[in-house]
Amino acid sequence: MFTGIITDIGEIAGIVHENGAKLTLSVPFSTDGVDIGASVACSGICLTVVEKSQNTLTFEASEETLSKTTLGNWQKGGAVNLERSLKEGDELGGHFVMGHVDAAAEVLKISTLEGAKNLTFSLPDEMLRLVAKKGSIAIDGVSLTVNAVQADTFEVAIIPHTEKVTTLAALKVGDKVNLEADVFARYSARLQE
Repeated sequence: MFTGIITDIGEIAGIVHENGAKLTLSVPFSTDGVDIGASVACSGICLTVVEKSQNTLTFEASEETLSKTTLGNWQKGGAVNLERSLKEGDELGGHFVMGHVDAAAEVLKISTLEGAKNLTFSLPDEMLRLVAKKGSIAIDGVSLTVNAVQADTFEVAIIPHTEKVTTLAALKVGDKVNLEADVFARYSARLQE
């Protein structure tokens, strides 16, 4: 489980697409405290560490993961938001994030509003009932508040601090991002069914 508060940005050192994908990230921290089998959110995707060196972590991803996320389009040299899993006693600064991506969305519009960057994204059909104004959403693993929802789009605002410490500052119109609905929205929708 994660909070959507990004702790580091990693760089894709290598990626092989064969029977899923094998992803190696250069990370800006010592991997001494990261065990094989540990979960790490990589731009919102919960992946399991299968190999490590002093400053790299390697993960494997299934075809299912590739079908639901942007990982299939990642390339060597790309930047990835990183968050290690919660430990007992950690502060929950964002919202509960599972690392189970629901869908990918497209950046439709970027504008500046009162010192913040306003981003408009497509809203995939499978997420229509899970996204609500003033609700939480994880975009590439970043915990954000939804500012507006229309029939097939939604908007969030990114403050300068979030731009500085995540990969969201580099987004351009047409880019794809990973979306994860708030876990409480998922269960509420399921109960209503």
